[in-house]
Amino acid sequence: MPKFAANISMLFTELPFLDRIPAAKKAGFDAVEILFPYDISAREIRAALQGADLPLVLINTPPPNWTGGDRGFAAIPGGQDRFRHDFKRALRYADVLGAGIIHIMSGIAEGDAARATMVENLCWATDHAPTQKVTIEPLNTTDMPGYFLSDFDLAAGILDEVSAPNLALQFDAYHAHMISGDMMALWQAHGHRAGHIQIAGAPGRREPQTGDIDYRQFFAQLKAGRYSGYVSGEYNPAGETSKGLRWLTLG
Repeated sequence: MPKFAANISMLFTELPFLDRIPAAKKAGFDAVEILFPYDISAREIRAALQGADLPLVLINTPPPNWTGGDRGFAAIPGGQDRFRHDFKRALRYADVLGAGIIHIMSGIAEGDAARATMVENLCWATDHAPTQKVTIEPLNTTDMPGYFLSDFDLAAGILDEVSAPNLALQFDAYHAHMISGDMMALWQAHGHRAGHIQIAGAPGRREPQTGDIDYRQFFAQLKAGRYSGYVSGEYNPAGETSKGLRWLTLG
């Protein structure tokens, strides 16, 4: 059975933020992830994590202007200074919170210069923090128009070029389905690179027991392949989160 994490930026939103951590524990999750924790005291989050005895598996960079703002800076030519500033801030939070992974976002860009910039920034980040695991994640351009890292082959090429032991693929099954229509084929091609998995029903990004993806089959594939990382529910619940967790039994 996979180790399941709850993305508490999207799940349990009927509760105040810090109350979502013990709620995830009560619901049976093994860990939590937070998209952008930067508007809340790191010490308060750490206390809530310790109180619930749950690890924090992942945070995103950059902070904090997500709503209507930038989608990262890793692939933005000329944005290296901003990228480094934001990555260092993410590192400080990761250190206090014990976050296992920092997900590095590429931003809105295109072309060879963007790819070269992303490789440069990833080389710097993985060298600057050699003990911190980082990931990159292809996102579909329906949900994220113009996002640079929107292709799994592109991500694989960048991972190979950077070739850092602390850099891995973040495999989001929802985005994989939206990108190709065949999530399982992308997993077969790229799953060996994955250091973290996120799931949601596709299309619609609701509970993983809905939509076109057969998660029972996917979880069986993970077990057969001895995937040892977390599988995080990152979706928009159709109602109260706790009433839509039947998918936890599919593993």
